[in-house]
Amino acid sequence: MFKGNMSKLLKQAQDVQNQIENVQNQLSDMIIEAESGGGLVYVKVNGKQEVLELVIDPDAMSEDKEVLEDLIVSALNKALLKAQTDSQEKMNSVTGGMMSGFKIPGM
Repeated sequence: MFKGNMSKLLKQAQDVQNQIENVQNQLSDMIIEAESGGGLVYVKVNGKQEVLELVIDPDAMSEDKEVLEDLIVSALNKALLKAQTDSQEKMNSVTGGMMSGFKIPGM
């Protein structure tokens, strides 16, 4: 009886592991967009928190260097935070929230 339960448990763990791997593969396809300064700076990242695109409106070039830097940092932080949140939610949907306390780098 115990042996049957153990193999069932191992099968379930293997299924969850496969689902986690699928989600990790899907993270590259998740696209998150953010902007700052009313659209002066636009950034696009994926679910793996990799920056895919950074667009600076030509009007932003007339701003002070420090203002422009702050706009870039703000847009990046918004996008990366959203990517992290979305990735964690996607992972929790697969694991049933078992990993909600774990902070996995790149997720």
